[in-house]
Amino acid sequence: MNTDTQPSSPESTEAKTRSGSSPTTYVMVLLMGIYLGILFAKSEVAHWQRVHDMFLFREAHMYLIIGTAIVVAMISMLIIKRFAIKSIDGKPITYKPKPYHKGVIIGGMLFGAGWAITGACPGPIYAQIGAGEWLAVLTLIGAMLGMFAYAALKPKLPH
Repeated sequence: MNTDTQPSSPESTEAKTRSGSSPTTYVMVLLMGIYLGILFAKSEVAHWQRVHDMFLFREAHMYLIIGTAIVVAMISMLIIKRFAIKSIDGKPITYKPKPYHKGVIIGGMLFGAGWAITGACPGPIYAQIGAGEWLAVLTLIGAMLGMFAYAALKPKLPH
């Protein structure tokens, strides 16, 4: 029986350093994504009619969910700061507020318009696709085009 303490095998260390994260990390992230998709579907956050009703101020369902998410995020940030929790890469998690400027207003209006038209902000797009709402693929394509357009135009935009 060998009692020497040996580091992990070179193969597992190499696999972890090459990709930046272990396969277990990817499995955990995938499971969290599946859980979030189920949560979006069951809470009806990914339903176009719920989003439409929110923007028309017909019901408070989405506002309550968004408010709850804000409270959970605030508590989570307090816990992260209090216990100096690190990311999965071992780096400290820090929050750096972004400066407020007219570009934030313009971007927010574009984001809100896209959300109102498509019924999805970036997270629920995947839940909609997973639920078989195939038109959400067009929303995903539009979101990707918007992201690439922003990246290309970023030097010319107000920051």
